[in-house]
Amino acid sequence: MEPIIMLVLFFVIFYFLLIRPQQKRQKKVREMQSNLQKEDKIITIGGMHGTIHALDEGTIVVRVDDGTKLTYDRNAVREVVSSENDEE
Repeated sequence: MEPIIMLVLFFVIFYFLLIRPQQKRQKKVREMQSNLQKEDKIITIGGMHGTIHALDEGTIVVRVDDGTKLTYDRNAVREVVSSENDEE
């Protein structure tokens, strides 16, 4: 009986230390990517800095400083540096 209790205890500790924090981070990233808006300044996973020019269901068009426009998957956005809403 005691080994079963130890196994359950090990799983509970594993869940709260590793699985749950990772799920929270993934949820936060999904929310950020679904709340992207035109003119948000972003950084992609590859490190490219740009401004969102257009949005689609699963893709975004990013405009960089020299005026070049590149199409990326929404999942390629690592973070929003500044939002149009933040500046108001």
